[in-house]
Amino acid sequence: MKGISTITVLLALFSISGFTQNAVNTLGTNDPAAKKILDGVTAKFKTYQSVKADFVLQIENAAGKVQGTKKGTAYMKGNQYKVELTDQQIFCNAQKIWTYDKNANEVQISKFDPSGDSFTPQKIFTNFYEKDFLYKLNGEKKEGGKTVQEIELTPTDKNKNFFKVLVSVDKATKNIISTRLFEKNGNRYSYNVTSFVPNAKIDNSFFVFNAAKYPGVEVIDLQ
Repeated sequence: MKGISTITVLLALFSISGFTQNAVNTLGTNDPAAKKILDGVTAKFKTYQSVKADFVLQIENAAGKVQGTKKGTAYMKGNQYKVELTDQQIFCNAQKIWTYDKNANEVQISKFDPSGDSFTPQKIFTNFYEKDFLYKLNGEKKEGGKTVQEIELTPTDKNKNFFKVLVSVDKATKNIISTRLFEKNGNRYSYNVTSFVPNAKIDNSFFVFNAAKYPGVEVIDLQ
């Protein structure tokens, strides 16, 4: 997956950040079944003090051929988060964001924007909703002994570079276990949660980039 940028990975990971409480299905009416599920996901997530989630991000082309796979871990605590990928690390202490490129030994510092427009791991699991999507419940299916509920989202803005997102929710735990984003060019981004650990003990310093631990790092301040 060489060449895939941090922002591309984030867009794929946090593609469902636009859930809206007032969303409608393709018939133009509220889908209460889908809304009930998403409200349940949000309510459950808000009971956690912190979360550690391992994930796999896979990209396929229009022919269905896998272009690459990235494994990573996301840590969340309040508005703080850290995302660890093979070649990148992203730290956020709810004030600043540090994006570290391991290959270049370079870190970019930017200001955290709490307005709701920025992408954060928390948005996968909570209702940072914007009125940008239509959604509906596609139904339930069995996957590995779990009952999975699938919700289909379509953007109201047809100028978006994607046309559909599928969200899979574990009915028993009310946790999102995967998302799948479909781009207009045929590419598909699949994000699967492989491990979900609530209330992990994480110190606040874990979400701050410490340059002393990265000898010779080049610091680029974009604030």
